[in-house]
Amino acid sequence: MMEKARQKIDSVVGRSRLVQESDIANPPYLQAIVKETLRLHPTGPLIVRESLEDCTIAGYKIPANTRLFVNIWSLGRDPNHWENPLDFRPQRFTGEDWSGNSNMMDVRGQHFHLLPFGTGRRSCPGASFALQFVPTTLAALIQCFEWKVGDGECGTVDMDEGPGLTLPRAHSLVCIPVSRPCPFLAA
Repeated sequence: MMEKARQKIDSVVGRSRLVQESDIANPPYLQAIVKETLRLHPTGPLIVRESLEDCTIAGYKIPANTRLFVNIWSLGRDPNHWENPLDFRPQRFTGEDWSGNSNMMDVRGQHFHLLPFGTGRRSCPGASFALQFVPTTLAALIQCFEWKVGDGECGTVDMDEGPGLTLPRAHSLVCIPVSRPCPFLAA
């Protein structure tokens, strides 16, 4: 997956300059990696809202002034919306693994089974910044470094989650960056 992302970056940017923010629309595969990461590992697992008046949602009567907890962690793993929901498959968002309109999904709250930034007036104010900054940074890290996991022997990443408000990893991730030859850094 990392090699595929690197090839896509190199095909758009080449090896003569560092990837820039304007390069991020292409390749869409990099955007898909970010969306898939947000689907499986949202920063916060819950959105809290309060009903202002009595209402009925999916047959459930909700009294006014009731606090509602929306489990976005669970929504991103719901087999009713995601085929093989625990598999990390960025292709869900590129059209390479077509399973409906998932590749067109907006992570800013328009699709209610993908809400990493919440939705509505109280959605994350930094969503636009994050969706530009994270792919640009990720692209630069992929372009400039080879990555080894842990001590470089096992090469696997343990994605088990620990308890907490922000769902930390159960086991620390140790990555070792190895610089790739970058002609644009030599100047």
